[in-house]
Amino acid sequence: MAAPITSSPTPTASTNRSYAGPMVLMTTLFFLFGAVTNFNDVLMPYLKDVCQLTDLQSSAVQSAFFGAYFLMSLPAGRLLEKLGFQRGIVLGLLIMGVGALLFVPAANSRTFALFLLALSLLGAGITLLQVAANPYVSVLGPARTAASRVSIVGVANGLGGTISPLIGGLILFGGSAVLKAQLAQLPLEQRLTQEATLVKPLYLGLAIFLAVLAALFFLVRLPEVESIPADEETAAAQAAAETGRRSALDFRHLALGVVAIFTYVGVEVGLGSFLIRYGESQNISQLSGFTQELVRGLSVATNWAAALFGNTPDPIDTSSGFTKAVGAVLVSSYWFGLMIGRIIGIPLLTRFDARKLLVGVCAAGTLFVVASLLNHGETALWLVVLCGLCNSIIWPVVFPLAITGLGKFTKQGSSYLIMAIVGGAIIPPLMGWLATNGGGLRVAFIIPALCYAYLLFYATRGYRVR
Repeated sequence: MAAPITSSPTPTASTNRSYAGPMVLMTTLFFLFGAVTNFNDVLMPYLKDVCQLTDLQSSAVQSAFFGAYFLMSLPAGRLLEKLGFQRGIVLGLLIMGVGALLFVPAANSRTFALFLLALSLLGAGITLLQVAANPYVSVLGPARTAASRVSIVGVANGLGGTISPLIGGLILFGGSAVLKAQLAQLPLEQRLTQEATLVKPLYLGLAIFLAVLAALFFLVRLPEVESIPADEETAAAQAAAETGRRSALDFRHLALGVVAIFTYVGVEVGLGSFLIRYGESQNISQLSGFTQELVRGLSVATNWAAALFGNTPDPIDTSSGFTKAVGAVLVSSYWFGLMIGRIIGIPLLTRFDARKLLVGVCAAGTLFVVASLLNHGETALWLVVLCGLCNSIIWPVVFPLAITGLGKFTKQGSSYLIMAIVGGAIIPPLMGWLATNGGGLRVAFIIPALCYAYLLFYATRGYRVR
C-alpha cells in the first residue's frame, strides 16, 4: 500500500501538515462505499424477480461483490505500492465506473451473469480504495483517537448506505400506479424486460459521478503519509511484540481479528440482504401505525431524489401490509441505525473504553437476533432492524484492536483484515442455502446469531495481544 503505518520516534516533515483536507476526501469515498454497497440489499430481491432466481441464486449478488475483496486485497496492495496512493484511488474509481456502465447491457439482455460481472468490477474497484483508505484514516492523527476517526468516516458510510436503498427501493419497487397497471397487463417475459430497464438510470448516474470524482482525485494533490510518529510507549510495545514474528498472522489477536471482521461483515451484509425476504416470510398483512407513518413519510421525502432519475413514483402503499417497497424502507432504517450509532459512538469512544462498548453491542446483537427468532410478524422484523444500531461501532473498534502492536507488520495485517471482508460473500449464500434447503429463512437467521456470539468472544478475550 502507498500509506503504510510505521512507527518512528522522529517526526517527519508531514507531521506538521494538516490532515483536514485528506479527511474530507476520505469521507467522500466512504460515503460512496456505503451507497454502492448497501444498494445491493434492494438489488438482490430486484434481480431475484427480474431474473427469476431462488434465494440461493440471488445471494450470488453479494458473493460477486464481496468476493472481489478476497481476490483483490493483496493485488490491490501491490498495485498501490507501484502506482502510489493517489493514482491508485483514480484507478479504483475508474474500475468502478466500468462496472457501473456494464449494468446497461446487463439490463438490456436481462443476463444475470453480466450483472454479476458488473458487481465484481464494482467490488474490485472498492477493494483498491478500501485497502488504502482504512489504514490511511487510522493513522491520520493520534493512535488513541483512531477509533473515533474511523467512526467519523463511518458516519459518511452510513449516510450513503441509508440513502441508496431508500431511493433504490422507491425506483425499483415503487413506481406509479399507472406504470404498475401497464406492466401487469404484459406477458411475463415482456414485463420482466421492462422492469429490468429501471436499474439503468441509477448506474448511469453512478458512472458519471465516479468519472467526476476520479477527475477530482487526479487534479487535487494529496499528502503521502509515509510515516506517522508514535509515542514512546507505543513504539516500545510494538518493538517488543515484533520479536520472533515472521508474519502478521503470527499475532494471535490479528488472526482472531481477521475472523472477527469476516463474521462482522458477514452478519451486517446478511441481515441487510435478507431483510426484505425475511419480512415477506412473516406474512404481515397489517402494518402497525408507526411503520405506516415511517414508510409514508420517507417515501414522500425522497420522491424528489427519484425524480432526478426520470422516475416519479407514487407514495408507497401501506394498506396491503408488508411489500418489497415497505421492506426497502426498513432496509434503509437498518442502515440508518448504523449511522446514528456511529454518530453517538464518536464521543463515546473518546470517553469510555472502546472494548467495553464493543462487548455491549455484540451482546445486544446476539440477543436481538435470538429474540427475533422467537417472535413473529412485525416484532421479529424490527428486532432485526435494531441490529443496525448494534453494528455501528464494531468495525471502528475491531480494526484498530486487530492492528494494535503489529509494528512493521501493520501493512500486511491491514491487507488481511480487508481480505476478511469476503465474509460478505460467504455468509449471505450460506444463509440462502439454509433458507432454500434447510427449512426457510427462520433457520437461516441462526447464522447471524452465531456471528454475533463470536464477535462477543473477540471483544472479551480474543483481542488480547500475546
